[in-house]
Amino acid sequence: MKSAPLHIDYMQIDGRNVPVAIRHNPRARRIIVRVDLAAGSVQVTAPSKRSLAQALSFAREQRDWIAERLGQVPPPVPFVDGAIIPFKGEDHLIRHVSDPVMRRRYGPVWRVDAEETGGLPEIRATGAASFLQRRVGDWLKVQARAELNERALYHADQFDVRPSRITVRDTTTRWGSCAPSRALSFSWRLIMAPPHVLDYVAAHEVAHIRHMNHGARFWALVRQAIPNYETAKRWLENSGPGLHRYGAEPLGVFAGDFGDGSQAEADGGD
Repeated sequence: MKSAPLHIDYMQIDGRNVPVAIRHNPRARRIIVRVDLAAGSVQVTAPSKRSLAQALSFAREQRDWIAERLGQVPPPVPFVDGAIIPFKGEDHLIRHVSDPVMRRRYGPVWRVDAEETGGLPEIRATGAASFLQRRVGDWLKVQARAELNERALYHADQFDVRPSRITVRDTTTRWGSCAPSRALSFSWRLIMAPPHVLDYVAAHEVAHIRHMNHGARFWALVRQAIPNYETAKRWLENSGPGLHRYGAEPLGVFAGDFGDGSQAEADGGD
């Protein structure tokens, strides 16, 4: 995964408080500003840690260009009745139902197969409509925690390592992380990605327990678990940022860590 940004600032654009993440890349030849059209994020790459202020200044000079690109960002998809969201890489329809019998049988939220619905598979939720956003979000996080725990522990057995802790959070800068203490953390939004993508991220972070770097031995270990991991890696780069649209309130601002997006380049940089 990409490293966390060195600095995060904010820019007011069309009434929105847009985060601007600044990263250092010694291979960059100039300051680069990117707008990820899937996630609506702004990322600035600086060729030197000494040029962070210059990079932020350049990004602010591109305010009109950034606003134009952000205007192309697909709208957020809150968890409301009738919304279509991905779950394990497959589109699902959110359906609010008022059926106390079904609630007693399945709980406040449950999934229904396409064979039963005659159309898209559904995520059905009971209770007050005003709580639908929270209930569906909580249900997705429970599913993510179970799936990521299972896959992380599976890969830990394969690599002969043991995580000290596994947590699931709503992160915007990384899909997963591994601390020196062997504590693993993952984004719950991975449950919306195809299963092979979630599995790759789980293997990636567990492999860091062995190798806290991205060297050749690390990638060899990842390939041992996921022979075609490049496919999942490309999916995250191209489609991962779009997952931040789901469950967001209207007019929300999204941040992501992957994606080519659009970019502007400065002539300068040190």
